[in-house]
Amino acid sequence: MGLITKILILVLTVGTAYVGLKICQPDPVPVVEDEYWGPKSDQGKKEDSSIRPFKIDIPAATLDDLKGRLKRELDSNRLVSPLEGVGFEYGFNSKFLKTVGNHWLSKYDWKVREKLLNKYPHFKTKIGGLDIHFQHVKPKAKNGVAPRPLLLIHGWPGSIVEFQKIIPLLSEPKNSKYNYELVIPSLPGYGFSDPAARRGLSTTEMGNIFKRLMKRLGHEKFYVMGGDWGAMITMDMASVYPGNVIAAQSNMCSSISTGLTHVRYILATLLPTFLMTPEETKVVLPYSKLISDLFRESGYAHIHMTKPDTVGVALTHSPLGLAAYILEKFSTWTDKSWMNREDGGILENFTMDELLDNVMVYWVTGSMTSSQRLYAEAMDPAKKHKLDRVPTEVPFSCQFMPNEIIVQPRFSLVDKLKNIQRYSISPKGGHFGAFEAPEVVAEDAITHFEKF
Repeated sequence: MGLITKILILVLTVGTAYVGLKICQPDPVPVVEDEYWGPKSDQGKKEDSSIRPFKIDIPAATLDDLKGRLKRELDSNRLVSPLEGVGFEYGFNSKFLKTVGNHWLSKYDWKVREKLLNKYPHFKTKIGGLDIHFQHVKPKAKNGVAPRPLLLIHGWPGSIVEFQKIIPLLSEPKNSKYNYELVIPSLPGYGFSDPAARRGLSTTEMGNIFKRLMKRLGHEKFYVMGGDWGAMITMDMASVYPGNVIAAQSNMCSSISTGLTHVRYILATLLPTFLMTPEETKVVLPYSKLISDLFRESGYAHIHMTKPDTVGVALTHSPLGLAAYILEKFSTWTDKSWMNREDGGILENFTMDELLDNVMVYWVTGSMTSSQRLYAEAMDPAKKHKLDRVPTEVPFSCQFMPNEIIVQPRFSLVDKLKNIQRYSISPKGGHFGAFEAPEVVAEDAITHFEKF
């Protein structure tokens, strides 16, 4: 690039920045009302606010039906052979899918896994017309101090399964003065929580439901952490309820809230070390690479945003189809370099049983279709609450895993998150932080939360 071109780009950038400063003023915090999301037939009835014990106990008929479907699919020879020499470049490799299916059919024991998932107590309570499922882990006081309330929020294609390994690290941490009382809900429409009966239940509204849940459990003030959609909900809650959220941790902080942020990205492309640390420059993708990676990895999201119910039909009826659709994300979202492997590398950081636990939560509840609708709600241009340019002063820890799909530089977050106390690139992990590297995520969260 010639010197004159660089000077012209710099002048244009400075000019755009000036305009951005003038027109990109922050928006005020909106008022988010408590809404009803259940069926019309029940609207107006007094809501049962009791907290009811719940136990995962899937009927034998459901499991027998699953085995029958798996056997028919594996015996049918309808799986299309992959191209020669191709791993996961075209999606889930059908040769390896047979391995997954055979393990699921012959070696995986749901009743054993069910006991593991029932190790920590489960509950349900009605909020806004929906039965909301959650795990509630209440350890004893540590060093004479009551456990601090912490809300953990999962994403897609995740579930409460992805937090099971981090629970003891937070409820009984070894190197901390404090411990944490954990509330781990299933998002509405995911797993064992009811789906909305009408349109409009997006991340902001889910945050409202979870704020009401924490209040019902006796916690006016609490900590929040999450990844994927859980990260988005965490940011929304911090923006709307700064008086309730003490501090927040996210392993997927995300924001391009102002025109000025785009200007900084342009500058960072030209002068990366001017706006980023050496650590950031190693993992933050240049614009061209960022766009190509997003194009390759976001096809599913466009389907979810536009026609979630259509693809949901296939995924609700075919167990192998559901497994392929979910587990493919545990390849490229965990490490893009594994794409050319026949097994997609999915067993590098997870056991087959752990991965199938998560698939099973979607299968036995039939919740894949309703889970996908969150994309349509969140990306609806007519959505009521637009929080992109509503800043928050809640103390944040933004922890990025080196193999995350998109690692946002600190400069792209500061207009939205005004109080980033910690910004770090972890030594290992990908998109599913708490599931892949629970000890790394727990250490970051505890270090951050102990200050507040």
